Amino acid sequence: MMTNEEYKSRSARSYKLLLIFAMISMTMMFAGLTSALVVSKSRPDWMKDFQLPSSFFFSLVVILLCSVTMHLAKNAIQKDDRKTTSYLLGATLALGLAFVYFQFQGFSQLFENHLFPVGGSGSITISFLYVLVYVHLAHLSGGIISLLIIIYNHFKQKYNSSQFLGIELGAMYWHFLDFLWVYLFLFLYFFK
Repeated sequence: MMTNEEYKSRSARSYKLLLIFAMISMTMMFAGLTSALVVSKSRPDWMKDFQLPSSFFFSLVVILLCSVTMHLAKNAIQKDDRKTTSYLLGATLALGLAFVYFQFQGFSQLFENHLFPVGGSGSITISFLYVLVYVHLAHLSGGIISLLIIIYNHFKQKYNSSQFLGIELGAMYWHFLDFLWVYLFLFLYFFK
């Protein structure tokens, strides 16, 4: 018969594996999308002089900070520092929402420059940009929802130095989102 500690350990491993499999499948989806972008580059209507909106640069910095605050929140709860954990989880949420804001500011900049994904003045380049950013934002919305659940559980005092699996899984996912945006940003910035 399994002890309670063995059960918790196996459950934690199972949750981590499920998250890893989900992240691998998301990575494969983005690899497919960026591969399609590479193939489409040979089209005659491809924009070769396209510049990313400046808001996307700000969003890059913000999501890197998001990852840092989430990591620090995990470290703080491991030391039973609830006050610092609360502050850092709140900062992660604020930064995540700031990331979304800067993404939509980037779309506004595209509209101001008359760069639309569809229609008479539409471009395949801009269409790919929209698809990549919106799909990333969809995954980020999952991260924000999970962060809200983590914050709720934290205030219900479900986490401490011996039980912090939710925060650990949340940190893994935020690091993944961070890596994914850095990859997409660098890909879009350098691949013209």
